[in-house]
Amino acid sequence: MERNPRVRACDAGGMEREAPVTPGDGRRRIPRTDVLLADPRLTAAAGRLGRGVVKAAVVTAQRRARAGEIPVDTVADAAVAALPGTASGLRAVVNATGVLLHTNLGRAPLSAAAREAVLLASGATDVELDLATGTRARRGRSALAALLERVPPAGAAHIVNNGAAALVLAATALAPGREIIVSRGELVEIGDGFRIPELLAATGARLREVGTTNRTSPEDYAAAVGAETGFVLKVHPSNFRMTGFTREAEVAELTGLGVPVVVDIGSGLLAPDPLLPDEPDASGRLAAGADLVTASGDKLLGGPQCGIVLGRDDLVRRMARHPLARALRVDKMTLAALEATLRGPRTPTAEALHADAAVLRDRAERLAAALRDEGVDARAVASEAAVGGGGAPGVVLPSAAVSLPEPYAARLRRGDPAVMGRVEDGRCLLDLRAVPEARDTDIHAAVSARKGI
Repeated sequence: MERNPRVRACDAGGMEREAPVTPGDGRRRIPRTDVLLADPRLTAAAGRLGRGVVKAAVVTAQRRARAGEIPVDTVADAAVAALPGTASGLRAVVNATGVLLHTNLGRAPLSAAAREAVLLASGATDVELDLATGTRARRGRSALAALLERVPPAGAAHIVNNGAAALVLAATALAPGREIIVSRGELVEIGDGFRIPELLAATGARLREVGTTNRTSPEDYAAAVGAETGFVLKVHPSNFRMTGFTREAEVAELTGLGVPVVVDIGSGLLAPDPLLPDEPDASGRLAAGADLVTASGDKLLGGPQCGIVLGRDDLVRRMARHPLARALRVDKMTLAALEATLRGPRTPTAEALHADAAVLRDRAERLAAALRDEGVDARAVASEAAVGGGGAPGVVLPSAAVSLPEPYAARLRRGDPAVMGRVEDGRCLLDLRAVPEARDTDIHAAVSARKGI
């Protein structure tokens, strides 16, 4: 007869320990970890996800069985069901918030062309190699060329890892220990509490504030320009609007001051868009006389996170050759995604921005009708979407949504894939403007799967 049989257990600190088991205790039948890992399904998953990820799922399933949450003969099945889709902790989310560029959801979704380019770039590539000669080549040369093709007024281009980095590099390379003249009305705060003045001051440059919060004239800038001036900076207040008794100097009014004019447009719009008449674009600002324009790649451009610098060749070259440029450079996958965004078909962001409101209504009505047939309290309602991501504040995009009881908001976030809507007037709204039509079936399936919870 077996004496003092033991099983693995956990103490209060989460460490495994030996625990005695009484005769007949069902816990004795829980399969050992090595036996479970030999299950063909888990062995195959280990080759795809890594042994550590699979073992963690196995240990969790064993603990559930010990706690009596699942039958002991289903431990392997529970471990398989708990496996993540990838080895990354990130989860796919359907953006039904009505905010096209949702910062918490990663802003712009990449196009199919950009995703294919990232996959290719994930292996060995000629990112810094001329295959014809076998010698070193300029990093990101084809992505830079694509930028210049899209923005003809630019003499040169440079790419860094985000929009704030582009501004930091400009300040460090062009105004070290010198003054940057900026309007008090443009000393803005961007996401997560980061403030432009603090960002620039951290580079060692000195800010020379001019004008007032609501009114700054060209004469204010002219009076401040002196021997210590590095450049004049204009910052687009991309996440708020100021109305009433206001005045700002236009780029064309600042070009004769004898110092470079740097314009941070933020949103990444490269050319004018009739839907966004008040949103500054890179081509327009350069044509108006700006010496440099900085922007983000993951906003209205619809590409990967990166910072874009466009403008005078000599200024861009100074920035690109500054030692800090190496610390701020982007990887090969970002370069590939950016080029594919610039040269490929219309991005998901552009598709969502220009979606037909009537088509959105039809989609919402079809989805709501199908869900009502399954007993779900679903209604098609008019909705208002926004650009988001620090772009086009105040622009309202007519949209349509599927309205569900409020508890669905939390239920759908926990599904797979997760569906992120918004709660409004006690209802969960699934706004379709940022949802590609091909994902309507995913929304239908997600709601159906969560209706009984």
